[in-house]
Amino acid sequence: METSESIGKDAHVLQVLVLDGGFGTTLEDMFHQNISTPLWSAKPIEDNPALIIETHLAFLRAGADVILTSTYQCAFSTFERCGYGKDDAKRIMCKAIKLAAEARRRFVNEQADSGAWATARRINIALSLGPFGATLSPAQEFDGFYPPPYGPRGYSEDGKNCNAFQDTQEGRRLEEEAIDALTAFHLERLRVFTEDRDVWDLIDFIAFETVPLTREVKAIRRAVGMLQNETGVAEMKPWWIGTVYPGGRFPEERTQGGERLRACDVAEAALGQKGRIQTPHPWGLGINCTEPKYLGGLLQEMTSAVGHILNGKQKPWLVVYPNRGDAYDPATQTWSTGEPPAVGEGWARRLCEMAQPILKQEVWHGVIVGGCCKTGPAEIAALAREARKEHLGIDEA
Repeated sequence: METSESIGKDAHVLQVLVLDGGFGTTLEDMFHQNISTPLWSAKPIEDNPALIIETHLAFLRAGADVILTSTYQCAFSTFERCGYGKDDAKRIMCKAIKLAAEARRRFVNEQADSGAWATARRINIALSLGPFGATLSPAQEFDGFYPPPYGPRGYSEDGKNCNAFQDTQEGRRLEEEAIDALTAFHLERLRVFTEDRDVWDLIDFIAFETVPLTREVKAIRRAVGMLQNETGVAEMKPWWIGTVYPGGRFPEERTQGGERLRACDVAEAALGQKGRIQTPHPWGLGINCTEPKYLGGLLQEMTSAVGHILNGKQKPWLVVYPNRGDAYDPATQTWSTGEPPAVGEGWARRLCEMAQPILKQEVWHGVIVGGCCKTGPAEIAALAREARKEHLGIDEA
């Protein structure tokens, strides 16, 4: 398996990596943990670190090449709500990386002792960073109702919610202020990990996940650009932006009371260079925590837009890890199945069948496929088998 530094350099070989599944929901469903706190999957980092390691190991044994750290909801504000100071927050966030590295070490030793084929796999650690909305109560990664200065208005039970600024001079000014505020939020978290070089060296990828707003996509790009320019920061890790489409629709409205933005708008925000500040492109772009039944059309629209924007000059990675098909209600913090979701082999086969025609268009360099909420080791084991069948059925050049 190639290292994160070498991934993406050979433009003639399609590469496939398997990501793990829903870490937090696996803690709940498989290990029967109550993690209903502002820290969510980060809660056991301090309370039960052995459980974090075992959860990572469950996905590694299922066949994952990439494991996401239990830091999705980590931010200084969420730690403060749970009674932790800033120094403890930094320590716990860095500890999450070390626990993932310990799981990787144990798994590699297991495979070496058994002589299994998996010793040839390189195990990658991806730093999981949720959107600003994941720090709010109720969580807003599926709606994007952010309070000022991050958005026009926070979530309100009266139903008078909006996530878009007015299309006026004042609205555009406020949107720029929101991008600046979101940039500061993401940069502050990134600095936690770059300040500890030993921890930074353990990280292979950075995953910005479940992003519901194009202004946050732009803010993430700015934060990465600022991080790269800061003294003492080594070469940036490969990083991706995962966006979310609950019910098959991007959460952000074009203007207040207007139509929703689309996957092509997301691709433009992630890869275009409009605006006053030139910012780096993400290494990968994709979709996470979205119901599988909507992926086919969304991936095709995103692929067409990426091909048009980059015109073959670059080939980013596609990163796609849907949920199991359940719907999440942020107000009650519960999942409902609606129609019975596909599980195990059925879920994995469906995902791979949707990825095959997308990858044949040669817009993407490779693909990271995995699962998000409510997908567990059984789904990832099935996905690993399907994805490694002749590299998703795509012939290598």
